Amino acid sequence: MSTGRDDYPPATVAWTVWGLAALLYLIGFYQRVAPAVMTDRLMHEFAIGATELGKLSAFYFYSYVAMQIPTGILADRWGPRRLLSAGAAVAALGTALFACAVDLWWASAGRLLIGASVAVAFVSMLKLATHWFAPRQFALASGMALACGVVGGVIAGVPLRMLIETWGWRPVMGASAALTALLAVAIWLRVRDDPRDLAHRSHAPDGSSNEVRGSILRGMAEVLSYRNIWILLIAPIGLAGAVLTFAGLWGVPYLRQVHGLETRSAAAITSLLLVAWAIGGPLLGTLSERLGRRRPLYVWTTAAALAGWLLIVFASIPLWLLTVALLFTGLMSGNLIIGFAFAKESVPARLMGTAAGICNMGPLLGGMLLQPAVGWLLDRNWLGATMDGVRTYDATAYRTAFSLLVACVAVSLCLLPFARETYGRQATMIGPSPHR
Repeated sequence: MSTGRDDYPPATVAWTVWGLAALLYLIGFYQRVAPAVMTDRLMHEFAIGATELGKLSAFYFYSYVAMQIPTGILADRWGPRRLLSAGAAVAALGTALFACAVDLWWASAGRLLIGASVAVAFVSMLKLATHWFAPRQFALASGMALACGVVGGVIAGVPLRMLIETWGWRPVMGASAALTALLAVAIWLRVRDDPRDLAHRSHAPDGSSNEVRGSILRGMAEVLSYRNIWILLIAPIGLAGAVLTFAGLWGVPYLRQVHGLETRSAAAITSLLLVAWAIGGPLLGTLSERLGRRRPLYVWTTAAALAGWLLIVFASIPLWLLTVALLFTGLMSGNLIIGFAFAKESVPARLMGTAAGICNMGPLLGGMLLQPAVGWLLDRNWLGATMDGVRTYDATAYRTAFSLLVACVAVSLCLLPFARETYGRQATMIGPSPHR
């Protein structure tokens, strides 16, 4: 039996390295959707309406999106270990700032810092997966990444609400900051960029070395010269943005104010949407691997997600059927994992990190644009009702606001048929690529 550099890393070592990065992504997702169960507390604490609350939540997305291209480039040049360690440390600082915020300005600054720091997690996870796992496992690892994130979203549902009701939102956010700081130390001690650092053989394909030649702008221009990258950047704005907007902020107050649920019950239902999203990711990613094609499954599941949102937003249905529709829509919306594998295969291996960073902007652009836009539409259709000093909105206001989600998913469906199929094969570095 061969040993040393002739052996790939044991599965336990590979998943441990990847898992620590996944924990930061879990924390990032937790922070992404945590405002959903704090809407009443935050609106009362800072005396704000839906528009301002949407902006406060979206500050996370502003910096997260802005960091995606730099993160992809840094992942290619510097490696995930340093990025993840620094990201976790800064996330702890931002969470502490949010917990101690005396006004809306400082709360927004905390959210901005959190978004910028946890932005390194997903692209670094994809980079680590390329080095630590066999190529056939990439779609599975991508789906598992979404699953880990959604676990964070579930924690930010009923469990977080129960903690907030017991201790208050500020102490709970303070404890979150401490746990994130501990993760920063663990990542620095255990994570390595490549199995070769631990005397194992690497799964990284030829040409994916961290030594990326040429200027940053040239690398970005080369990635953006591929038509698929533009399509796979824009399509998730509607697909993932709709899920993040409903489950991440406006679903809980909608279920409370329109369907009369308690906050815990509303949070449980929105958490089910995230769970279905998590299941759909690895399921659809693995299915696309077995089919050996990306585009057909991506198109048909997007059409199914659109049908689900049409039912949720415009049909007058009982709560049990609404819950079923949310589960189905979440499952179909997990198809964005197909898009990540699609994007990776659409460029040469040396540009995978940059391509991942660019395409990962899509889902976050959805949250960044749609959360405040829905809040603005709610305020535009507000009839003046309040409860305990917090604005409440009727069914018509929510239907008008959520119609924006439907429109964005429809745009995604119109774009995807124009993507060029990769057939599960990596684009080459030399000669004209069939994926341009």
